[in-house]
Amino acid sequence: METITLRSGLTLVCLLMMVVNSLAEQNLTALHKAQWADSRNSQKTVFQEKISLTKALSQLESNFNIAFLYEAATTADKLAAKGLTEGKQVDKILRNILSPHHLDFQKIGEKTYTIFPVRKNPPSPQTQQTGSVEGSVKDENGDALVGVSVYLESTTKGSVTDLDGAFAINGVEAGSYVLVASFVGYKTKKQNISVSNGQATQASFQLSPDLLHLDDIVVTGVRNPRAKIESSVAITTLSSKQIEQKAPINTADLLKTIPGFYVESSGGDVGNNLFARGIPAAGAYEFVQVQEDGLPVFEDGALQFANADNFLRVDESIDKMESVRGGSGAIFASNAPGGIINFISKTGGPEFRGVGKITVSDYGMFRTDLNFGGPIGEKLRYNIGGFYRYDEGIRSTGYPANLGGQIKANLTYLLDNGHVRVYVKKLDDRNLFYTPIPLKNPDDPEGIPGFDPNFGTFSSVNANKLRIPLAEGGTFERSLENGVHPNVTAFGGEFIRDLSPHITFKNSLRRTVIDLQYDALFSGAPPTNAIEFAEAAGITNPIYSYADTGEEILNPNSLNGNGLVAQVGFWTIEKQMNSFANNMQFSFNYDIISITAGYYFANYNADQQWNWSNILLEIAEEPRLLNIADGDLDPDDEGYYLTQDGVTQITWLARRAQTRGKINAFFLNTEFDLMDQLTIDLGGRYEIARYSGFGADAEFFSKDLGDPSTRADDAVTVLTGPKRYWTYDVDEFAGSLGANYKFNENMATYVRVSSGFRSPIEEAYFDNMNDLSAIKPTRVTQVELGYKYSSPNLAVFANAFFMNMENLAFTDIKLSGESENKFAGADNFGLEVETIVQLGDFGLNVSGTVQNPEFKDFEFSDDEGNITNNNGKQVRRIPKIFLTVRPSYEIIQGLSVFGEYQYFGEKFSDNENTFRLPAYSVFNAGASYEINNLRFAANITNIGNSIGLTEGNPRADSAPGEFFMARPILGRAFRASISYNF
Repeated sequence: METITLRSGLTLVCLLMMVVNSLAEQNLTALHKAQWADSRNSQKTVFQEKISLTKALSQLESNFNIAFLYEAATTADKLAAKGLTEGKQVDKILRNILSPHHLDFQKIGEKTYTIFPVRKNPPSPQTQQTGSVEGSVKDENGDALVGVSVYLESTTKGSVTDLDGAFAINGVEAGSYVLVASFVGYKTKKQNISVSNGQATQASFQLSPDLLHLDDIVVTGVRNPRAKIESSVAITTLSSKQIEQKAPINTADLLKTIPGFYVESSGGDVGNNLFARGIPAAGAYEFVQVQEDGLPVFEDGALQFANADNFLRVDESIDKMESVRGGSGAIFASNAPGGIINFISKTGGPEFRGVGKITVSDYGMFRTDLNFGGPIGEKLRYNIGGFYRYDEGIRSTGYPANLGGQIKANLTYLLDNGHVRVYVKKLDDRNLFYTPIPLKNPDDPEGIPGFDPNFGTFSSVNANKLRIPLAEGGTFERSLENGVHPNVTAFGGEFIRDLSPHITFKNSLRRTVIDLQYDALFSGAPPTNAIEFAEAAGITNPIYSYADTGEEILNPNSLNGNGLVAQVGFWTIEKQMNSFANNMQFSFNYDIISITAGYYFANYNADQQWNWSNILLEIAEEPRLLNIADGDLDPDDEGYYLTQDGVTQITWLARRAQTRGKINAFFLNTEFDLMDQLTIDLGGRYEIARYSGFGADAEFFSKDLGDPSTRADDAVTVLTGPKRYWTYDVDEFAGSLGANYKFNENMATYVRVSSGFRSPIEEAYFDNMNDLSAIKPTRVTQVELGYKYSSPNLAVFANAFFMNMENLAFTDIKLSGESENKFAGADNFGLEVETIVQLGDFGLNVSGTVQNPEFKDFEFSDDEGNITNNNGKQVRRIPKIFLTVRPSYEIIQGLSVFGEYQYFGEKFSDNENTFRLPAYSVFNAGASYEINNLRFAANITNIGNSIGLTEGNPRADSAPGEFFMARPILGRAFRASISYNF
């Protein structure tokens, strides 16, 4: 209670501080505007006496809320004389005080100026004969746009619009140019101009909104940065502003905005699954690579219990997310035929900027985010960001479900023709992983009396401790409060330089070290009547009691009003992981052709240790551990207890193993701009990889630890001394061919054919260590046709695709310990759509996928000759349709509301399509209010407490009965935040 009170008090204090800061900001803004107006309308001298030039510039910074960049020696020993500072605008004031010292200035940002010496040896009269370009930039309503980048294409000349939307580019040599106006959220515009010596060329722009950001320059899934409308790939981008508006609960929740990617986010903040374009997968991010700043978070995002989202957090340090679906992902990343998701970090600009944010919820969450960055001198930029969060969880546990945070920092040094950047990230976070819970009525899922389907979980404070004896002696102790606990240290760098007007060199590298501790409860068999459970274990006269107090349960059949119990796995995994990746490339651009050639190297190592036991729980809101005694025996008899402190099976599975990977990949991509409208690109990737490792031999259920009072330690699995080493080589080629035709500035179409592969997943190696020739890489071929359209009121990005995959392995381990592999293929025809309609203050965003993923070549027989034919069956866990409809309305300036409807079609938990997971809908809503630099936001998710099932019970193959295990989405949750931009 004291903790909650303290947290609430801190929340109120922080909110109050932000409000006070906002009011202060408003007052300062009003003061600056007044001073600006005064300087424009008054002829009064600013400085009444001679002061140092440095002090004068400092005073101007304060008066006009601007910033100057210059070297200290530039203004040293120089004075700003009185009477020289009269004028109507800051530009004139600067000219008056700088020109006597042979200094000049240039505006390089909305509120930033650079000051530099005028050359002592002026150019000849011939080169002094230059002109200028002047004008303004407005939106479609005729209002001035501030901060628009206006520049002359293929030159270093440019400017930024001021408070009136005006710009000026001076010192332009006579000739013909293409003038470009570019601004985030608006369509880029160009116009041809001619500049004459000694004259000012007038040019103005009116920019219209770019609803789907089709003019955004993307760097993911392409070798040469291009606007989305010019790229022959299916790509979705989200800016930091859009991410803020989405208000995702976790990383997986954000990825739901990407059409074609079906995402299960019901696991909580980590451990979620993504299925790309209907490609069958065991889970995790098996066919998609998740990146930070262009390199993988970890080389393989589907290692056992090491899903890529375990090591990535979305916070205010993210500048942009880019996601490429299918196609070119195969040649731009390893094991990524399904696509690439790249989170791009903020890097700091010419001005100090930042944001602070506080988020609270109705489920005991308090989170603080902070990000800030800016210049250090003329050429050095920095950015620092991160978050810290305390969260009791939507599914209540009685202890913190999510606790921890991260910090990220980078430094960028600007070169004349490139940059050097270094960065570091530290993540230390504990997260509860939600697994399937008990439910009833599989056709229309509902909760079991005594267990809430929206907010209940087995991971109770009453069952969060495990203490068991070890076969080698000593005890093994773990706690669910540790949760999924990644401790990640990552650092790297990037070097980009133009070696000539036509050749660019880029090299990126990243080193990641991870210590992962993983403690979670995993569902086992469906809930069972308490008496029947005991009878199945050979006890006909069971005596049930609570393990923590020893209190006897007199009538197990009426326990918690349902009389049910469940045997659940308490799984503990430890992984020590490290990886290194380096991507080097040369780009050659000349006339109509662009060629990029490169070499990618990566190696990684992952050691792991498992200890899995089973525990017995009641079916209740905060379930307790149960003991069972045999009422037909005396307490001193051997085997009197079936359990030991609620544990039914001690260490039924143990593993000690290692996986290593080394990848060498060579890639080549060529782009042809055959005309203004048509671009063709052809690329290939040749990859040579070696995977190796070992698995310690185990003797399953072989050792009795010798406690005569319990049967829980009678069949313990132990690891033996010998290790089985294995090596597997991959030698594969991926290729992609695409073309983009741009009808005009608003409309384009593209086509792409690609073929990629995925190396066998980690579990396949361990299951087949005796004969790795039985497994092989999975091959994925895709064809897609896309259409892009953008206007001020309507934007559409749609693409039809076909996916074919081969050699998907399913491995069964027989009682003999031998493995049996089944291979399957799959086909999928689909349509992905992103569209935005904007009519005045009303907006409508629709994103969805319609597809038909089906198995093929998937027929097999069991040992008794029974044939199973899964051909034509729907690929498990993937729906045929899923979509999001999000209307929004701006009530008054700054105040907006939105609603959101999500639909997920029916799917199946198993390959045979016997375990149906019904279709479901979700309703969300929210509102935000922005005033000056302050933003208030609130949103509510799953308003109707929908029991939408994302997966069944992966550890049960049979169709569900009256009671079953499945994992529903999280229940209704309310969150509110205040953010302050500075």
